[in-house]
Amino acid sequence: MSLPVIVNLVVFAGLIVLLMRFRLPRFSLSQQILAGLVAGVAFGFALQFLYAGDPGVMSGTLKWTNAVADIYVNLLKMIVMPLVLIMMIAAVARMSDIAALGKIGGSVIGILVGTTVVAALVGILIASLFGLSAEGLTEGVRELARAEVLEQRRATVAGLGIADMLVRFVPSNIFLDLTGARDTSIIAVVLFGILFGIAALMVAKDNPAQGESIRQFVNTIQAIIMKLVRIVMMLTPYGILALMTKVVAGSNAADILNLLSFIVASYVAIFIMFGVHALLLALAGINVPAYFRKVWPVLTFAFTSRSSAATIPLSVETQVEQLKVPVPIANVSASFGATIGQNGCAGIYPAMLAVMVAPTMGVDPTSLPFIAGLAAIIAISSFGVAGVGGGATFAALIVLPAMGFPVTIAALLISVEPLIDMARTALNVNGSITAGLLTSRLLKSVPDEAPLAQGSVPLAARD
Repeated sequence: MSLPVIVNLVVFAGLIVLLMRFRLPRFSLSQQILAGLVAGVAFGFALQFLYAGDPGVMSGTLKWTNAVADIYVNLLKMIVMPLVLIMMIAAVARMSDIAALGKIGGSVIGILVGTTVVAALVGILIASLFGLSAEGLTEGVRELARAEVLEQRRATVAGLGIADMLVRFVPSNIFLDLTGARDTSIIAVVLFGILFGIAALMVAKDNPAQGESIRQFVNTIQAIIMKLVRIVMMLTPYGILALMTKVVAGSNAADILNLLSFIVASYVAIFIMFGVHALLLALAGINVPAYFRKVWPVLTFAFTSRSSAATIPLSVETQVEQLKVPVPIANVSASFGATIGQNGCAGIYPAMLAVMVAPTMGVDPTSLPFIAGLAAIIAISSFGVAGVGGGATFAALIVLPAMGFPVTIAALLISVEPLIDMARTALNVNGSITAGLLTSRLLKSVPDEAPLAQGSVPLAARD
């Protein structure tokens, strides 16, 4: 290990020690995460500036900082499946009316898919206004290699129809899905948890004594899992520091400048969809500024981790503790939102790519048949999008071939993919939280005097 690498790692360790000072009671979780984000960006830019011409030092430094980031993300992934399973079982087991579960699921899915269609229309509009086109994109070595991989992946999803996607949701081996082996594993675990909870309800109805034992057992396991979640959440500021260092230091400034128009257009579309979410919340009587103050830590983590699935624990906790969303609704919205109807990855991204490719295929991207067909395909394909980094690519692999377009463009944007994917993931997570909060209002599960009601005094975020 060279001396510059050692110096860089000492500085990185010093930043971690500095962040530990923010754990004092007067600093909220959002403030700690913000401190980690700023420190990571600053350290990443410093590495870019000092070692842009020395890849050996850069790679040597990132090897160890990435280890911190990967360990943190792995810890989050470790608790996702146990959390989803036990929370779904607990949510259903506490219900007195199984029909209520159908209402919750129908409302959440309807909002997720509906907002994804709106996101697709926003993506079409912004791509057209910016005049984005696939013509002129440079095919370098990385891009061509990526294109080969995407063509291979396309072959695995090209034959999937609606019936095939529905089959993929149902687990044939729950232990396999608990490992996250499939793109639809989260949905499969959710379905198993629902069925397990329904069975527990039936047992409780037949034998009240056994039902009480089941509830006590579930409550105990849930308490242990939530304590485990809080332990991992305590490491969030340090994970954010390492993740942002990885993103900033690993970015190629020249590639970013070449594709700057696509980056700007993507962020404009994403911000518009955040505005759509805010409008829906306002129409439901939600205090929008108070809402965003409370979900800021969740969105910050989603932004840096680029994983909707890894954000599930923090999303559930924030919905229940901060937004006062009932536990069953919070679990359904967070879990379903990780793989269904992702506004950024399944809505905006494939829509923009389709608009960019259409002129090269002799198709008018502003024609009504094209727009209607694309929106319909996106709505259908938004089921089962992977909730980890790369979910947008999976969506593009379904949408573009369905439109008769090549998937090569997804490879050509590989250089700026992480930069845009961060904001897309934050939008995905915000969409799932919005679906949970709106479902609470639609089903009258949140009283009008709740902290987020319009006209009430916003409570400070309790981190």
